[in-house]
Amino acid sequence: MTDQDRATARELAQRHIANGDPMGWFEVLYATARGDSSIIPWADLAPNPNLVSWLEQQSMAGSGRKALKIGCGLGDDAEALSRRGFDTTAFDISPTAISWCRRRFPKSSVCYAVADLFRPPDEWTKGFDFVLESYTLQVLPSCLREEAIRQVVSFVAPNGTLLVIARGREFGEAEGMMPWPLTRQEMAVFRDVGLAELNFEDYLDNESPPVHRFRATYRQK
Repeated sequence: MTDQDRATARELAQRHIANGDPMGWFEVLYATARGDSSIIPWADLAPNPNLVSWLEQQSMAGSGRKALKIGCGLGDDAEALSRRGFDTTAFDISPTAISWCRRRFPKSSVCYAVADLFRPPDEWTKGFDFVLESYTLQVLPSCLREEAIRQVVSFVAPNGTLLVIARGREFGEAEGMMPWPLTRQEMAVFRDVGLAELNFEDYLDNESPPVHRFRATYRQK
């Protein structure tokens, strides 16, 4: 992906946010890409390495339990969960992204669905033993994050697990350009709405240059 591609995504986001449609730019970006994944800033066509390393550390096996991937993009993280044995549902607000997933993985057992995080199907409430939120919160403006976090938490079944992976920043540090890193204070909302925090990692990843990440594991009480 070029700097121009990043600038295009950021301009789309800012334009839609200014017009009061902070979720509308995702579909425009995927549709504009016309099948060229290099235009999508977060599309590496491979599972998120921060997810993969966590799954390996936990020796995680799905054993038929239900998993949900929020904001699935082009589907690589959802497929990784499916390969681990989870009965996986993955959703994105962009119909183009979901069609893209189905073309990439025509034999997949993942249930790919078009859905809005803020208006999800009623049957998803407390419906998943494992929920993965990676990189969605950081592309939402800060004014939407608390509501988004509450929606994410609503998917986790009793005794279920939530894994959150996001860019991180120190309190008082400038947000910079989209993707907008989260603070520890924003991440604390997951505890405030009732989850137990099992682990919180604050680290620099292996990208070049390294990126400040948060990776947190929560349990529904």
